[in-house]
Amino acid sequence: MYELIISEKPQAAEKIAIALADSGVKKLRTNNVNYFSLKHKGNDIIVASAVGHLYILGEKGGESWEYPIFETEWKPIYVVNKEAVYTKDYIKTLTELGKKANSVTIASDFDIEGEVIGLNVLRFAIGRTDACRMKFSTLTKNELIKSYENKLPSIEWGQAKAGETRHNLDWFYGINLSRAFTESIKKGVNQFKVLSSGRVQAPSLHFLAQREKKIMDFKPEKYWEILLFANSLGIDFEAKYETDKIFEKETANKIVENTTGKNGFVKDITSKQFKQAVPIPFDLTSLQMEANTMFSYTPKITLEIAQKLYIEGVTSYPRTSSQKLPKELELDKIIDKLKKQKDYAILAEKVLKINPKLKPNEGPKTDPAHPAIYPTGEMPKNLNPQEQKLYDLICKRFFAVFGKDAIRETNTAIIDVNSYNFILKGTRTAQRNWHELYEPYLKFEEVEIPQLEKGKEIFNKEIKNTEKETSAPKRYTQASIIKELEKRNLGTKATRAAILESLYSRGYIVDKSIKVTELGLKMDEVISQELPIIVDEKLTREFEEEMQKIRDGKSTPEKILNTAKEKLMSVLSDVKKKEKELGIKLAGANYQAQKELDKFGKCPVCGVGDIVLRKSHKTNKRFAGCNNYPKCTNIYPLPQEGSIEKLDNPCPECSAPMIVLNRKGKKPWRFCINPNCPSKKNEKAEQES
Repeated sequence: MYELIISEKPQAAEKIAIALADSGVKKLRTNNVNYFSLKHKGNDIIVASAVGHLYILGEKGGESWEYPIFETEWKPIYVVNKEAVYTKDYIKTLTELGKKANSVTIASDFDIEGEVIGLNVLRFAIGRTDACRMKFSTLTKNELIKSYENKLPSIEWGQAKAGETRHNLDWFYGINLSRAFTESIKKGVNQFKVLSSGRVQAPSLHFLAQREKKIMDFKPEKYWEILLFANSLGIDFEAKYETDKIFEKETANKIVENTTGKNGFVKDITSKQFKQAVPIPFDLTSLQMEANTMFSYTPKITLEIAQKLYIEGVTSYPRTSSQKLPKELELDKIIDKLKKQKDYAILAEKVLKINPKLKPNEGPKTDPAHPAIYPTGEMPKNLNPQEQKLYDLICKRFFAVFGKDAIRETNTAIIDVNSYNFILKGTRTAQRNWHELYEPYLKFEEVEIPQLEKGKEIFNKEIKNTEKETSAPKRYTQASIIKELEKRNLGTKATRAAILESLYSRGYIVDKSIKVTELGLKMDEVISQELPIIVDEKLTREFEEEMQKIRDGKSTPEKILNTAKEKLMSVLSDVKKKEKELGIKLAGANYQAQKELDKFGKCPVCGVGDIVLRKSHKTNKRFAGCNNYPKCTNIYPLPQEGSIEKLDNPCPECSAPMIVLNRKGKKPWRFCINPNCPSKKNEKAEQES
C-alpha cells in the first residue's frame, strides 16, 4: 500500500517526486505513461499525473441537436475528442494506481481549473469523494516539501464548486446558442452552417464592435499646428504654439502673419521635479501587457511561456491576480540565489544596499491562492530565446520593486514672439534609482531642452504652419484589450487570453491592433439587435461575482445555474419564435461577411471589379480572379496550403493585391499575388527563410 499523489502535468509529477524523495526516485511506466515511486520519511509514495483536463462536460446521454438542453455530465475527453485519445492511457493508469492506494493527495495547480482537474480524477478515475490537498506556488524543492508536510485535509471545495459551475455555465451558453443559431439557419435558408457564440465571447465582441463602429463613423476635422524654429546661442530648437490644435484657419494664418520674421525672447523658465513611483510586482494581466509592449508577445504566448517557466521551477505560478510579495516567501533567500546567477549578481547586490529589509512596493490587488509572479532564484536550464526574454523581464521587475522612486524633472520655457507664446518642454531623469534595476524595460523618452536664460533674445528662423487632421479613436492592442477585459470583469485571469484567441480563430477580429472584421460586425449586429441579453456585460459580471461567492462559500452552484437557465430559456424561447427570420439574418450576415473577407482588393487590370478568392470547379484548387468576369479575365495563382489574410494596401510595384500566408511552423509570408511582379526577385529568399 502507498500514498498516491496526483499532479496536473507529467513534468510537475517528476518535480514533486524528486523534491519529496529521501534518496532516489524510481521512474516506472505502464500503459505508455510514466509515474514515480519513492520513500518520504520511510513512507511509500507514488506520484502520477493527469495531462491537463482528462474529462469534459457533455450532454447527458447521447449527443443531439435539440435545444434548450441543460442536462450535463462529465465524460472522458477522448470520448468527445478523437485527437485526445492519448488521455485514455492516463485515465487507465490513474485508475490502476488508485485501486492499491491507501490514501490520495491532489497536487494539481492551486486554482479553479486545477481543482476541477483534481476533483474529476478523484471521483471518476479513482472512485473517491475526497482527498488531501497540496498547495504551492512554485515547484521548488523547499516549497514542495513544505506543501506536502502541511497539506490540507480536504480538497478546496470552494474552488472545485466554482470551477464546475463555470464549466456548466460556459457549456449552457456555448451549446445552446450554437444549436439555436445552426437550427435557425437551417430553418431560414435550408443550409447547415455552424455559428457559435459564448457567455463571455459575445459581450467581448460587442464592445470591440462598438469601438470599430466609432472608428468607421469618425469624420476627421482639420486643424493647424504652428511651430517656431529658433536659435539661441548657436543652438537650434523647436517650440510649439501654446494652443496645440487651432481649428480656425484664419486664426492660424493671423498668428503666422504676426510672428513671421520677428525675433522673440525667453519670457519664463520653470523647472518642476516629480517622483516616478517604483513599479509593483507582476500579476498575470500586467505581465501580459508588458510582454506585449516589450516583445510583441500575444497574451496567449506569454501565458504559455510563463507556465513553462513555472514548470521548470524558475518562476512562480503565473495565473494570479495578486500584486503582493509576502514575507513568507523568504525574499532574502531568493535574492541570495539570484546573486549566484551571473546576469543578476550586480543587481542583487544593489537591491541589498538600497533596501536591506527587502520591503517591496506592492499593489492593491490580492489573490487568495497565490502571491504575485516572482523568480524563485533557481538556475534556469536550456531556455530558448523567447523564454529567456520573459524570464529576464520577471527578474528585472522583481528587482525593481525593491528600488527607490526615480526623480524626473520637467523643464518648460515660454518664448514670446510679438506677444504670442510658444512652449518648449522636455522631461529628463534627474535620479535614476529603480530605473537601474529595470533596464532595458523603460518606456519613456529623455527630452532635454537647451540651456536658455530668461529675458534673452531668441532668433526666429522660421514659423511653420502645418495642416493636420484629428485622429479616429485608437484600436485596442492585444495588451490593452486584456486590461480592458479585466476592467469590465469579463472572463478571468486564466481565460482572457483564450477568449481573445477564440475571437481571432473564428474570424471575428484580425491584426495586432485589433480590427473587427465584417463577419464580427455582422454577427454582433444580429445578436445585439435580436438577442441583446447575450451581449449584456452586466449579466456576465454578475455571474463572475456569484462564482467568487461560491468560491468563498457564500453562494451555491444551484443558485447561479438556475439563474442562467432562466435567462437562457427566455432567450431561446424568443429564438424558437423567430427561427426563420433570425436564420435568414444570420446566414445573410455570414454570407456578406464572407464575401468581404474573400475580397483581396481592386483589380489592377480593369479597375472596376474586385480580386476575390475562387475555387476551380475541375480541380478544387483555389485562385484569385476578378469578379468582373467575363468582361475581365484577370486571374492569379494562390498557394494551396495555409490560411490567407488580405492586406489593406496594394503592391507598390504593380498595384495587385498584397496578402499574408500563414503556414504552420513557418513565419508569415507577405507577398504580392501577381507572379510577374518585379518584387518577386526578393520574394523567393523571404519564402525560403
